[in-house]
Amino acid sequence: MGEAVRSAFSVEGEGAPLILIHGIGASRHSWDGIVDRLRSKYRCITYDLRGHGRSPVPPTPYSLDDLVDDLEALRSELGLVKAHFAGHSLGGMIGPAYARRYPDRVMSLGLLSTAAGRTAEDTAKVKGVVAAMRERGIVPVLETLKDRWFTPEFAARRPDVIARRMQQVIDCNPEVFLSVFDIYAAAEMAPWLGEIEAPALVLTGEFDGGCPPRLNQFIARTMPNAELVVLPNLRHAILLEAPDQVAPPLLSFLSRHGSG
Repeated sequence: MGEAVRSAFSVEGEGAPLILIHGIGASRHSWDGIVDRLRSKYRCITYDLRGHGRSPVPPTPYSLDDLVDDLEALRSELGLVKAHFAGHSLGGMIGPAYARRYPDRVMSLGLLSTAAGRTAEDTAKVKGVVAAMRERGIVPVLETLKDRWFTPEFAARRPDVIARRMQQVIDCNPEVFLSVFDIYAAAEMAPWLGEIEAPALVLTGEFDGGCPPRLNQFIARTMPNAELVVLPNLRHAILLEAPDQVAPPLLSFLSRHGSG
């Protein structure tokens, strides 16, 4: 295990600290639409995962433990005793893994568009995507991902948002992109999710192919203190497509779980 990196981060707003963790091949700006809606009540901290955005790019491969180390380094740098944590996709695995290691630091957890309790078929499917990218290159497989991430209606209405997201993936170091995709494909939280006692909001899109409601129902059942919200009609890229639908349940949940 290498050393933790010093992540690039942004802080907006006042109130209880809320650390927001993005997904594969994205950046802290994935959360902009959410931060706009939360910063009047929370101190919103967004950061770029190692190898992403403006954070350092240590040699791959990376592990889930590395990503937890980086998050702890950020918490320590900010001098936070405790915080709320919410993550999207791979970020929804980093948050719980962090809570498992540092339970006393966590006021609450948001698990957005993430997966646990995958069947062998689910796992084979996601590993197949990574294998296809290794074999054919990332760009040829991106079209498949675009359809998994965004609804056709949004694609027609906001091609600019989708073009920007695709370009973000293309600009990401391919070794980094594949390494974090490997973590997402191989990580299985099922064996230890039941240990995480922090209040948790489990939230996904109704038509998210990779993180469908059945996997989120499993997460909510397995965690001792979790509630489930399924957003109608949405696929995977809920932060970009529908921050106006994600923010209200997140705000409601946070308001019930205090300022620590």
